[in-house]
Amino acid sequence: MSTVLKARGLKKYYGKGEAQVRALDGVDLDIEKGEFTAIIGTSGSGKSTLLHMLGGLDTPTAGKIFVGNTELSALKSEEAAVFRRKQIGFIFQNYNLIPVLSVWENIVFPISLDRQKPDRRFIMEIVKLLGLEKKLDSLPNNLSGGQQQRVAIARALAGKPSIILADEPTGNLDSHTSDDVVGLLKMTAREFHQTIVMITHNPEIAQMADRVIRIEDGRIAAD
Repeated sequence: MSTVLKARGLKKYYGKGEAQVRALDGVDLDIEKGEFTAIIGTSGSGKSTLLHMLGGLDTPTAGKIFVGNTELSALKSEEAAVFRRKQIGFIFQNYNLIPVLSVWENIVFPISLDRQKPDRRFIMEIVKLLGLEKKLDSLPNNLSGGQQQRVAIARALAGKPSIILADEPTGNLDSHTSDDVVGLLKMTAREFHQTIVMITHNPEIAQMADRVIRIEDGRIAAD
């Protein structure tokens, strides 16, 4: 197994003096290629902060993050944005779909930002796997929550990133749909050799992952 994502001495502090909040307080983490990892913790434990750091959406107060051999934390913001689009797929709790674009346009949108040509055959494979082939011309507001989350998964996978970061991807879904979505995430990860790191506060959802990491007070409490 090769390490695809690595954090060393990761810290994120907000404020100063007595009011200082230590959202992350010295996290070391290795994520292996092809692994499905769930990060759990109560609200305010630092799990979302950690995910944002791993994805380069936020900069650490101290410490380093490596994606493969690239030190993400050392890239300038424009370089980091391009690197993220190519290497990391994001799935958010509120889907973040563009309401005026069709399902197909939403899926290929990040690829078009890089002026790349979408791999249509590969994307159609994902679309079929996620059961979206009849919805490609629909607008997001004509879809159920579960369908919108599937579109978000397809969009994250479409650019063939090495890592998928999912922030509470089942937070707005009922339990049956949640199980379906995580099952699909697992299946697509296996099918397309993706590495997934998922944040969740739901222990049952976390149990579907290969590995569960618990965060408390900005530190890894159990792995």
